[in-house]
Amino acid sequence: MGTVDTMPEARRALATPMFADLAGDAAVSFEFFPPKTEKMEETLWESVQTLSPLGPRFVSVTYGAGGTTRERTHATVARIARETSIPAAAHLTCVAATKDEIDAVASEYWDAGVRHIVALRGDPPVAGTKFSSPVGGYENAAALVAGLKKLHPFEISVAAYPECHPDSPDPGHDLDNLKRKMDAGATRAITQFFHEADTFFRFRDAAAKAGIDAEIVPGIMPVMNFASVQRMSAMCGTAVPKWMGTLFEGLDDRPAARQLVSATIAAELCRRLYAGGVRNFHFYTLNRAELSYAICHLLGIRPKPELQEKAA
Repeated sequence: MGTVDTMPEARRALATPMFADLAGDAAVSFEFFPPKTEKMEETLWESVQTLSPLGPRFVSVTYGAGGTTRERTHATVARIARETSIPAAAHLTCVAATKDEIDAVASEYWDAGVRHIVALRGDPPVAGTKFSSPVGGYENAAALVAGLKKLHPFEISVAAYPECHPDSPDPGHDLDNLKRKMDAGATRAITQFFHEADTFFRFRDAAAKAGIDAEIVPGIMPVMNFASVQRMSAMCGTAVPKWMGTLFEGLDDRPAARQLVSATIAAELCRRLYAGGVRNFHFYTLNRAELSYAICHLLGIRPKPELQEKAA
């Protein structure tokens, strides 16, 4: 024990109960996708009801390439705005739509009481092809942000890529693009998911050096299925550390054990981010509440009584 006693970090780790130093002062937001079936709709609304008492800053609803989920996204966002007290944010992309079409959708959201848009360039409708702006469309996310700001005084979140967007030639080009989005009027950036805290800290430092002073919120994806996270990570250029594979090995047929491991990994990532000064977290829920709820609980976030009554 002599060596351990000389190490302040080890002493603190041994003396402090797990997550005891988290004051519950973190704020969270949650992302859902629009349901395709009645059963999925049920699951989504159970998740919304489970998570809403935690008092999220907002919940966002994703939007498929080429407008494939446009109507479902609108219906889900409108229902959240109508039936809950949570601010609802709608995703909008530049894919397969003209400026007039996108502006019309944005105005419909405004009329439905939605004041927050997550503005994205979006992925090409055909996987593996390069993005190209449709005739009469917005050419990129910065142009979309500027267009939305001309329409209404929306709050606007945009995407950021700690490990560089796959279409960007280098991180410097990627940061320039993020700065253009912020300069066009975006409120904050939410990052693509990543697996190690240092990845976020390096990016945050690089963004500050590039003159980006807006809020950058880490996007957290609890791992439901390791193989699918590997696939998603490969598609968006996110590094999967070897230790993650080791921790999930042998759990394919043990979903309950896998969920416990997943919650532990994601909570530890959040703890490290919190230790580095992060106080806002955005969870990619995949429409499942329990993992995100457990992590929020470990972060010291508790249901607010007045919101619990509304969700009941």
